[in-house]
Amino acid sequence: MELAARLVEALTAVVPVEVEPDGALTVRYEGTFASLRTVTIAENIEMVSVTQVLAWDLPVNADLRKRVAAQAQSTMLGTVTLVESGKKGDAMLRYNFPGQGLADGALQTLVLMVLAGGADARRAIVD
Repeated sequence: MELAARLVEALTAVVPVEVEPDGALTVRYEGTFASLRTVTIAENIEMVSVTQVLAWDLPVNADLRKRVAAQAQSTMLGTVTLVESGKKGDAMLRYNFPGQGLADGALQTLVLMVLAGGADARRAIVD
């Protein structure tokens, strides 16, 4: 079974998953939403790419930048960033990992760990 199909099967057992027309998956998790894609980067190397929106349209100021920077340093599975657009910003988490060769349980666990880390970062940024 291809990685994308395995990812859908592994995740639908534990979280709501929407399969988008372009094949991406949208997952909602503890106040966040994430887009997951599988990408072949070389022969026999398929990656899972996770982009999790932690919070959006936040008023950008020094305190927000400080909270996002603290999460960027403390988050183990992923990179937390602030995408600024004028006076507003979106907090994001991005993480890529090789999915080929992972058992379904390990695939599910790793994705859930990434999403949980993002949800923790969200709470630290917006609370």
